[in-house]
Amino acid sequence: MSNETFSSIDAAPLTAVEKSAAARLGAAFVNRLVIIVPYVWLLFFFLIPFIIVFKISLSQTAIAIPPYAPVLGFGDGVAGFIGQLKQLGLDNYVWLTQDPLYFYAYVSSVVIAAISTVLTLLVGYPVAYGMARAPASLRPTLLMLVILPFWTSFLIRVYAWIGILKPEGLLNQFLLGIGVIHEPLIILNTYTAIFIGIVYSYLPFMVLPLYSALEKMDYSLIEAAKDLGCPPTAAFWKITFPLSLPGVIAGCLLVFIPAVGEFVIPDLLGGSQTLMIGKTLWNEFFSNRDWPVSSAVAVILLLLLIVPIVLFQQAQARAQEQGR
Repeated sequence: MSNETFSSIDAAPLTAVEKSAAARLGAAFVNRLVIIVPYVWLLFFFLIPFIIVFKISLSQTAIAIPPYAPVLGFGDGVAGFIGQLKQLGLDNYVWLTQDPLYFYAYVSSVVIAAISTVLTLLVGYPVAYGMARAPASLRPTLLMLVILPFWTSFLIRVYAWIGILKPEGLLNQFLLGIGVIHEPLIILNTYTAIFIGIVYSYLPFMVLPLYSALEKMDYSLIEAAKDLGCPPTAAFWKITFPLSLPGVIAGCLLVFIPAVGEFVIPDLLGGSQTLMIGKTLWNEFFSNRDWPVSSAVAVILLLLLIVPIVLFQQAQARAQEQGR
């Protein structure tokens, strides 16, 4: 066969079947790439740092820089690495079970985060519902107003609450001026101030997923319920709230998870007597310079948050499979 024949074969246009197969291969490659990117992100910014923290939690405190005895290093060869494996222990985790301070800190953090999440839901649900039922032309403006606090530094916003809640602050001056109270209220450096700070700071995290769920809801179902004689309150609990449950769950998780490990708000608004695991972790890491114990505290906190979420997701997946 001549060279002209080969060149004519190479230049032949692709058939429709070949084009379709190439398109499917390209789409499959793009889909895999889209899936791989988040996993690579989690690998480098979650799994690897977690492994490093877990490794530090197995080490012992030392007067050095950094202030712990390195473990699981290959500087001394394979034999040295095997010797380091034999020296690993769970002494830091045992220490956490022996000192009741850490147990009370975990329990206090979970309780404060749970109460704050409920309060945030009670405040955020009417806001999201009002946004979803507002005219379409006003929704972008309302959405921007919810996101607007993120344009200001988180630390500055928390500091602003000190000026509002302190005995001679704006709130007490206003209440005294209108005659509601006769002496300043003690709000700063109490748990009430912590709840106010957390609800204010994390309110957008609750409103946004709720708004997303409520906006997509078919409100003709409410009209049909009213036509059938269903009272507005009953229609809300039987139709609106169940359909918004995905937003409620997402908002509660977005608020509860960071609230458990919160440090800035309890430190600035709650005072020195506030016991939360975030403050305990900070003190161990920076004040006591005990990196192994602080790493063990962080690992347990991470497991405390991840394990229930994984179990919840598995339960949701089983419920969806049974529903099908």
